[in-house]
Amino acid sequence: MPPETDNLSEALKTLKLSSADSVEGCLDCLLKALAHNNVETSEKIQEMGVLAMMPALLSAQNSCTPKVANIIAEVAKNEFMRSPCVEAGLIPPLVQLLNSKDQEILLQTGRALGNICYDSHEGRSAVDAAGGAQIVAEHIKSLAESTDPATGKLLTVFCGMLMNYSNDNDSLQAQLIIMGVIPTLVRLLGVHSQNTALTEMCLIAFGNLAELESSKEQFASTNIAEELVRLFRKQVEHEKREMIFEVLAPLAENDVIKLQLVDAGLVECLLEVVAQTVDSDRDEDVAQLKTASDLMVLLLLGDESMQKLFEGGKGSVFQRVLSWVPSNNHQLQLAGALAIANFARNDGNCIHMVDTGIVQKLLELLDRHVEEGNVTVQHAALSALRNLAIPVVNKSKMLLAGVSDVVLKFLKSEMPPVQFKLLGTLRMLIDTQADAAEQLGTNAKLVERLVEWCDAKDHAGVMGESNRLLSALIRHSKSKDVVQTVIQGGGVKHLVTMATSEHMIMQNEALVALGLIAALNLDCAEKDFVAANLVQVLHKLLKDEHSAPEIKYNSMILICSIMGSEPLHKEVQSLAFIDVVSSLRSHENKTVAHQASLTEQRLTAQS
Repeated sequence: MPPETDNLSEALKTLKLSSADSVEGCLDCLLKALAHNNVETSEKIQEMGVLAMMPALLSAQNSCTPKVANIIAEVAKNEFMRSPCVEAGLIPPLVQLLNSKDQEILLQTGRALGNICYDSHEGRSAVDAAGGAQIVAEHIKSLAESTDPATGKLLTVFCGMLMNYSNDNDSLQAQLIIMGVIPTLVRLLGVHSQNTALTEMCLIAFGNLAELESSKEQFASTNIAEELVRLFRKQVEHEKREMIFEVLAPLAENDVIKLQLVDAGLVECLLEVVAQTVDSDRDEDVAQLKTASDLMVLLLLGDESMQKLFEGGKGSVFQRVLSWVPSNNHQLQLAGALAIANFARNDGNCIHMVDTGIVQKLLELLDRHVEEGNVTVQHAALSALRNLAIPVVNKSKMLLAGVSDVVLKFLKSEMPPVQFKLLGTLRMLIDTQADAAEQLGTNAKLVERLVEWCDAKDHAGVMGESNRLLSALIRHSKSKDVVQTVIQGGGVKHLVTMATSEHMIMQNEALVALGLIAALNLDCAEKDFVAANLVQVLHKLLKDEHSAPEIKYNSMILICSIMGSEPLHKEVQSLAFIDVVSSLRSHENKTVAHQASLTEQRLTAQS
């Protein structure tokens, strides 16, 4: 048996009989044994029931107190000792010691409580019940301005204790936020920026707290943005920057903080990181490039921060981000396209960007990703084009630039997110553009693909957009050839189904398109109308009192248009439409009431 174990057993026995003089020597022996083999010594302490004596030793408050707290801190480094420490009743006397004026006692007590709380539900609950966090938070607040090394060490231990206390526990984190620890920790970051251990503790604490929505308002009322940017500028190591990024990302989700970060100069830091890492293929550089460019895109999601960086399209930041689009780095291409999509959130910006040739850059980017392309880049570039196509003045310019031709190259894509954006872009482009609608609407390949996607039951978004584009091609072209192409491609039944959609806007678009089909080529569409039960659908829409006035109006217009067809006319007669229509003559909406009279005359004339 090694002599240490002998001494240890003796020390533990002596401690149990403890006369005050011999206690100190025993504690020294314990600390020495723990330093030599913590796990074995802790097991021994547990076996011999020494923990039960600790509360009395802690309460005595004499020169031995820091050593007792230090022993508890060492023992609690072992997971298996944390619950026993709580069960032995150590938490209340330790929390009592937080009221001491002695710095060494405070330091060792902070360590002991922090270690007992680490990943231990029992430990946290006991500290919570004893009110330990509040006392520690007050200490941190009152010591925050002091910069001597001993205080720095104590502050680091206290911050670590609060972190272990609240980590992964929303209700305890919320409790700390209510206590007001956020402004205190932000202050620490400002005063102690030279103290690496303490700033790291603060950053980890911020990372935890920033995940909670309730923290954002408190953060926004401090100068956290300036402090983090200042700290970031000083860092060269990847790990340190990564720690700051982990705090910046959740904070930047808040629009007020986005603006503060922009004002504090974060964007220049991010552009610099991109410039430093863009040509490197080291893993950590690739990671930093992704984080920095993602964060840049996040800052542009706020309306004010975005407009500030756009600076009327003359902003150097805007120009730098544009230069990412033609780069050879997929991550930068992606961020550049997403940034354009974010800048393109109001008409003024969109018009300026189209006039300065951004469309060409996006088309070149898409062309590079047609074969074996990167799906996220395709999706982002199409999103940007869709947003740019919203202002009416941009549509013809973008069509002239050849946008629809490039977009059509992605018809073969099997990726629903790409399909969805492609459809949305085409629909935006042809809105009010008759020639373009006719050109695309007579493209049999396109219509065929749309009809196929109208059945994409697994992807409601793609299905909805396909139907809407099909209808838009007819509505904006008002062309007999387009109607012919849609009938031949099998699109009619989908438009009839679309008339029963739960979205009124889609119902209406469908009814207008069906009305044009009936007006322009009823003979060809007749068979499909019958097969799709068009007449029953219209009857249901007119009878349903929840149908909007425009739905009722367009349904009656459509009834009048199909009366020229023998089989459809028969169906209309068999369903007693006349009753439903006459009741609409007294409809509160004048246009509906007037159309009801006209429709009634038509039905009576042909019965």
